[in-house]
Amino acid sequence: GHYALSAFAPIVIASVTGTLISRAHYGDFPAFILPENWLIVSFWEFPAFALLGLVSAAAAIIFMRSIMFTEDVVTKLPIPAWSAPAFGGLLLGCIALFFPQVVGVGYEATDAALSDLYPLWLLFALIVAKTAATAICLGSGFAGGVFSPSLFIGAMVGGAFGVIATHAFPELSSGHGAYTMIGMGAVTGAVLGAPISTILMIFGLTNDYELTIAVMLATVIASVVTQQVHGRSFFVWQLERRGVSVRGGHQTGLMRRIKISSVMDSRFSSVSLDTPIAEVRLKLQSAPWGELFVIGAEEKLCGVITYADLHEAAFDTSHDSELTAADVARAVPAVLQLGDHLDAAVKVYNLTGEPHVPIVADKQSMIMRGLAHEHEVMLAYQRALDMARAEERGEATSTRRRHKA
Repeated sequence: GHYALSAFAPIVIASVTGTLISRAHYGDFPAFILPENWLIVSFWEFPAFALLGLVSAAAAIIFMRSIMFTEDVVTKLPIPAWSAPAFGGLLLGCIALFFPQVVGVGYEATDAALSDLYPLWLLFALIVAKTAATAICLGSGFAGGVFSPSLFIGAMVGGAFGVIATHAFPELSSGHGAYTMIGMGAVTGAVLGAPISTILMIFGLTNDYELTIAVMLATVIASVVTQQVHGRSFFVWQLERRGVSVRGGHQTGLMRRIKISSVMDSRFSSVSLDTPIAEVRLKLQSAPWGELFVIGAEEKLCGVITYADLHEAAFDTSHDSELTAADVARAVPAVLQLGDHLDAAVKVYNLTGEPHVPIVADKQSMIMRGLAHEHEVMLAYQRALDMARAEERGEATSTRRRHKA
């Protein structure tokens, strides 16, 4: 995550505006019908809340992997892409015939779980049915998300856990509604990868500090276990499926925004494969950074020559008529492509120790376009970092002007 004042202020304004309009139109009512008898009975109940966090993590992992599995299966089916949603709709309709609660956002079913209106068998059945229905919808190309389904599944998981816990320890139970709300927070936080937002959402719904502490415990456990087992939230997985990596933190993200072509130096000294060694020696004396790049047919980069590569030929001129650039050139340790970003350059610097890395059009053609100097790459990253830090303080505009100047 990344905090910036320029992003925070519009979000606050939008949230306040949305809240004022909705409450002016609908009144001061929460999204769900909340029971009134869910006070935390005893702190001895907190081990049960922790166990609910583990169960919620299992439900979140199964839910996300079901969607991934269904999407993989649908992409491999020998059917036209346009028919996949129709096939998914057919399966969804079959499920809805037996469990109509899975259709839509599920607020009515969630209210019923909060009010302890569903028997234990139906709660378990709805967990399976909603997981399957959501996986089929998203896997087959339906438009939709996972926020409401994760709330729904969390409510059923918490409700089922609450029925069992209340039956086992009736004198210590806070009631089915409390477990249902805790399950909603735990599963949603684990699926979305946003435990703090989920905890604040539950507190906003209940205005109950003691229940919020229970939600915090279960949500944190569910999120940590899901992260350790599954490795990522649902949205991170979606981005990775599209080739967008968000791993590595905010600093790595900054480097991934800057293309290597923006810092490329098009000046470099080159020789052909058949250039005599005497000419190579002369060109090395005036070559910037003490490197010559050997270019072959169709402008293909074939190697690099430094004084160290010449060995005895650096001073021994007795074999000048026999040797050419091809005889002393060494293979290029690594190259960058025009479409690469700064993070790729940093990896190459760490791998090879080369301060000046060739940039080619692509690795198939190997046509050399320029050089990426480690110093310039680090300067570009420092400028981006300065701008990001200024943005966090709300000073991005003045910083951009300084960098342009």
